[in-house]
Amino acid sequence: MKVRELAVPGAYEFVPDVHRDRRGAFVAHYTETAFSEAVGHQLRLGQVHHSFSRRGVIRGVHYEDVPPGQAKLVTCPAGELLDVVVDLRVGSPTFGHWDSTRLNPDTCRAVYLEEGLGHAFIALRDDTVAAYVTSVEYDPAAEHEIDALDPALALPWPTGMEYVVSPRDRDAPTLAEARRAGALPSYDACLALHAYRQGAAR
Repeated sequence: MKVRELAVPGAYEFVPDVHRDRRGAFVAHYTETAFSEAVGHQLRLGQVHHSFSRRGVIRGVHYEDVPPGQAKLVTCPAGELLDVVVDLRVGSPTFGHWDSTRLNPDTCRAVYLEEGLGHAFIALRDDTVAAYVTSVEYDPAAEHEIDALDPALALPWPTGMEYVVSPRDRDAPTLAEARRAGALPSYDACLALHAYRQGAAR
């Protein structure tokens, strides 16, 4: 398992070994040892779910209140997606920065993002499946969104395709609007939560 931290601190790309033979392939997206060494604690399991998307669908940018926050491990077992992590933590040295990686069943990469980071993706093929393991169960009252097409963020969506966005995501505030409204997570609150997680893991 190869691991690298993305340009947004607290987000990691995991590249597992893919074992292929004439039957097909086998891959482990998560191993406790590799994950704990990179992140500092084990993966908490609150919910497992997946979405199906046609080409051009953009989901996000979504984030959750901190606390409790919601960490995510995202994979793509079918199709292909461009996965984007955005630093929404007010006070962070990389506030407003983003990084991206392509996820598909050929490379079997996974992306992990800590609590307080924003997440979005675009489906690059029809019938794309995004699979999530999240640290807590979905709470609609605690989840929020930022406009994924906010020009100030300039997320790396490919040109030349029709974007398909839900009404909720289409009407989401810009990053600046959410910050003025006091709706974004605090960097200090996120650091305190992560320190608690790492302390509990010892």
